[in-house]
Amino acid sequence: MKTTAQILRDYRGPALFSFGFRPFFLVASIWSALSVPLWLLAYLGNGEASAAIFTRDWHVHEMLFGYTAAVIVGYMTIAGANWTGHYPVAGRPIIVLLAVWIAGRAAMLAYPILGLTAAVIDSAFLILFSLALWRELLAATNSRVVAPTIVITLLAIANIAFHARTIIPAVGPVSERMTIGLITFLIALMGGRLVPSFTRNWMAQRKITPQPAPYGRFDVTVLGTTAAGITSWIAVPDSRVSGALLTIAGLGLLIRLLRWRGWIAARDGMVLILHLAYFWCALGVALLGASVLFPAEIPATAAIHALTSGAIGVMTLAMMTRTTLSHTGRERNADRATLLIYLLANLAALTRTLAPFVASLYAELLLLSAICWSLAFGLFALTYGPMLSKAWHGRSRNRSA
Repeated sequence: MKTTAQILRDYRGPALFSFGFRPFFLVASIWSALSVPLWLLAYLGNGEASAAIFTRDWHVHEMLFGYTAAVIVGYMTIAGANWTGHYPVAGRPIIVLLAVWIAGRAAMLAYPILGLTAAVIDSAFLILFSLALWRELLAATNSRVVAPTIVITLLAIANIAFHARTIIPAVGPVSERMTIGLITFLIALMGGRLVPSFTRNWMAQRKITPQPAPYGRFDVTVLGTTAAGITSWIAVPDSRVSGALLTIAGLGLLIRLLRWRGWIAARDGMVLILHLAYFWCALGVALLGASVLFPAEIPATAAIHALTSGAIGVMTLAMMTRTTLSHTGRERNADRATLLIYLLANLAALTRTLAPFVASLYAELLLLSAICWSLAFGLFALTYGPMLSKAWHGRSRNRSA
């Protein structure tokens, strides 16, 4: 099997397909910018035809298995190569995966007509990628590949379960909780490696001490509690045990974040945004627990959107901007456009999370959130699209994602 370096040396195709992150970050951002307004227009009552296509289930699916799955796959093609040294990141495999992803989006738009066929087409994307990861896992000796591989496989299973709701309706809510839970845990796990690592590097370059707290028993305990809380919530979402575990986990994640001393690096937008994204994860987990314990005071939808619009939306944009700059040979500096992207993403998350608490302004906040969301991802596509689609002829940089 060729190594990653050999594949890249032999690759002669368009720059867009030279790394998996390039096409997937680009199409994911465009799709995210378009799909939210499409759903909102249908939600606000813009015609029966659009309402039949852009349903609540379509919106949930496309945010989780359309947008987020594409970003995860794009990032994992880089992370997998770093871990194993020979992930096939260039050329035909990427083009095939991209074609399957695009076919899945088209199939979901035609779901009322295609039905089961649409489900099969859409499910193929994560199934194929999970099989590729398992192949790499069996060939690698690095244990860091295990957890992401299992998470991707479970996401593929959750997507199949999501489609099975048409046959077994009770499976639908479980698959949604499973997907949100898996992605949340992935952020808690991998973010817990990346956020302090990048912060530590930034502080070390400037000889700032003390640096972020090293990984230890506290981190293991918090992650274990988070996993237990999420698992319990997936199985028995209304259990007070689930609520208590999630609340404790959220507070633990917040303490964990504070131990990384992110305020020291606040002057660097690309470091600060990672801490803000992890904050959304901690807040969302804590809110989710509180919504179980105090359902009359804390709307569950506020917690869900703190995790989806906040943790997922902000973290994916943070990693897409950082990875794009790093792996196209550019300096990791947040220019004005990038800072505006970060601001819009956090405003989208804030207004969407607050909306359920303010019934009198619910529609207005929903609209404002959708506008900020689409502007953030549209601006990413416009600003970073040229970097993703064109070869960089400057000085090459060998950096981790």
